[in-house]
Amino acid sequence: MEFECQESTEAFKNLANCSETNHFTSNSVTEDLELSKLSLDCNPKKGNSSSCSSKQLPPNDVFPSIWRTITDLPPALISEILNCLDPKELGVVSCVSTTLHNIASEHRVWKDFYCERWGLPAATRFSDEKSWKELFVEREYRSKTFLGRYSIDVLHGHTEAVRTVFLLASAKLIFTAGYDSVVRMWDMEEGLLISSSQPLGCTIRAVAADTKLLVAGGTDGFVHCWKAVEGLKRLFDLKGVEKPNTEFRLWEHEGPITSLALDLTRIYSGSWDMTVRVWDRSSLRCTQILRHGDWVWSLVPHDTTVASTSGSDVYVWETNSGTLLSVIHNAHVGYTYALARSRTGDFLYTGGEDGAVHMFEIITESKEHSVAQVATWIPHLGAVYALAFEFPWLVSASSDGKLALIDVRKLLRASRRSLGKRVLRVKESDRNTIEPPQRMLHGFGCNLYSVDIGADRIVCGGEGGVVRIWNFSQALEIEQRARALKGIRLENRLRRRRLQIEMNGKGGQSSRCSVAAKKNPVNGDRDNSVWHSKRDINSKVKT
Repeated sequence: MEFECQESTEAFKNLANCSETNHFTSNSVTEDLELSKLSLDCNPKKGNSSSCSSKQLPPNDVFPSIWRTITDLPPALISEILNCLDPKELGVVSCVSTTLHNIASEHRVWKDFYCERWGLPAATRFSDEKSWKELFVEREYRSKTFLGRYSIDVLHGHTEAVRTVFLLASAKLIFTAGYDSVVRMWDMEEGLLISSSQPLGCTIRAVAADTKLLVAGGTDGFVHCWKAVEGLKRLFDLKGVEKPNTEFRLWEHEGPITSLALDLTRIYSGSWDMTVRVWDRSSLRCTQILRHGDWVWSLVPHDTTVASTSGSDVYVWETNSGTLLSVIHNAHVGYTYALARSRTGDFLYTGGEDGAVHMFEIITESKEHSVAQVATWIPHLGAVYALAFEFPWLVSASSDGKLALIDVRKLLRASRRSLGKRVLRVKESDRNTIEPPQRMLHGFGCNLYSVDIGADRIVCGGEGGVVRIWNFSQALEIEQRARALKGIRLENRLRRRRLQIEMNGKGGQSSRCSVAAKKNPVNGDRDNSVWHSKRDINSKVKT
């Protein structure tokens, strides 16, 4: 919320005018200076015009002393001022003084910063043990792990190509499925197979899950669902052995299911029957049908809207009424296969058959929606089949067998809308200075069909029935150890250099002595400066 304090502004202006007229300095002003004395000193001299007078000075309750600081303002006003800053600016303010450090560190805006990037933490107990600033700083620091070293885990189990992967980081589980019609559940930390479902009878092209529900979409047009079992550590009983009646199917689509998504109250499914269907999770009924003009390839919901790709176009819908809010025509040359969305819902990322990755900003003004293209990357030589986003990293999987990691942090800035909601906006100056992808990862094959990203892991599936996990969990620790070893090596190098300099200094003294000995020889012919060999002398004596 923008605000302006006119009285305080005028007071600062009047004080500045008085200072320029009378050349006030910090030495000439004392803490017990009264406003009456200030008004007398500020009277203009003859022939000089000044805007400073006793009538223009603010009342005592507005500006009692020229030593007034921001900490003297009401707490509510300070909170509003700090609420308009981004994380970097708020961190700078907290370094100014102890008082501002306490205010800025405990400010509620850190929770907004955290949630707009990564959502609420998986374990709520952390919010009691650590402040929101500590959580934000730690997560922001951890976001650099994808530039460090990694280890690769390879998961074997599927007999055919893997079409979809889903990473449930809160439960440390990975779900995979593909052409072999089996859904498999893996342990994220150990990389071990936990459970697998019975064959579902067709190719599974989409999987989505949360801690309450697991859904899988088949090419026969059904959505197969598993409810979470209470007390079960791995959440879902895929084979239905431990607790019956936890599986059910939703039938209404007339074509293969290509994409699935969940939120707290709805299930979203997209199909080649050119529709996106919205299901109520409690009643398991279809509440909305969103019709498209071509095959639906991908969808991403946010709040009361859902974005979908159909053919080469991108659509943004309002789910309650089924209203089409915005359309991006011909987003890619060919099909638009992949779609991702930021946590706040203000940015869309698309990947298509042309190998390009586009970034769009959704602008909402007075209930009108518009979409503007922000950036474009072309990191791949083949079609982009999948996208995943975890602030600030966008990862793409392509048919060329490579993954591209793109950092979008430098393109964004924090701003506020009129309703007080914090949002991220695009920096106008950075639109024409798009950086290339920060890193390329090789998938050891071709046709990478799906990808997902967590806080420190990237999961990818493709041809060959193999799932690969890039593990960056130890990247920062490895970097710290490498820096420590580098510092030790540098210190040893400097120590050797100092010793060498000292030895060279001592060697210089001995060399000066040898030069003096040459100039003043003890034996020999001084006139001719010839040294005689003892062997020659002995030979002459013998003769």
